[in-house]
Amino acid sequence: MDAKTGLFYVFAAVLLFAAFRVITARNTVHAALYLVLAFCQAAAVWILLKAEFLAITLVLVYVGAVMVLFLFVVMMLDLNLDGVRQGFWKHFPLAGTMGAVIALEMSYVLMGGFREPPKTAALPEQIAAQVSNTKELGKALYTQYLYPMEIAAVILLVAIVAAIALTMRERKDSKYLNPSDQVRVKAADRLTLVKLKPTLAAPAAVMPAEEKQS
Repeated sequence: MDAKTGLFYVFAAVLLFAAFRVITARNTVHAALYLVLAFCQAAAVWILLKAEFLAITLVLVYVGAVMVLFLFVVMMLDLNLDGVRQGFWKHFPLAGTMGAVIALEMSYVLMGGFREPPKTAALPEQIAAQVSNTKELGKALYTQYLYPMEIAAVILLVAIVAAIALTMRERKDSKYLNPSDQVRVKAADRLTLVKLKPTLAAPAAVMPAEEKQS
């Protein structure tokens, strides 16, 4: 077993452990952190498979953006998942079996990348070194898969607009201010000047009845 295969087994073991802890951790924040660890280990496996662009994209997009936002939402809402976790161990055997089958299938597919290809299909190292994964992926996305990319971009744009519209809608339980009304406001609408006399006579002090008798 060479060093690359050994690293694959290490990353795969940590990935499986992190994925298992994601669904078994009682604390939601801990589960999210284990999910970050699982993403990092998956990126390391992709690097071993010479898919550097996918590995960097996974770290930047999911770990650097999506998971940070997810942690922010979880910590802000302070969700109580005790009621949701009821009956977890009842369905654990079926879920564990399905997870083991999926893990074995993925391991079989990934291990195919470490097997030596047939000599007829092998390329010289000089030609393989000149191939850029990012360049070839860009060519495929913007030539062969141009229309699916545009459709995905439109769907994401619609999702962004819908999220903004749902967030900016007027709610009855919150105070809402119209920015256009604030811009057009004048000083006379917010401030009223009242003229008073410069001096006023002090009212006469009224003595209590007990002091008058004394």
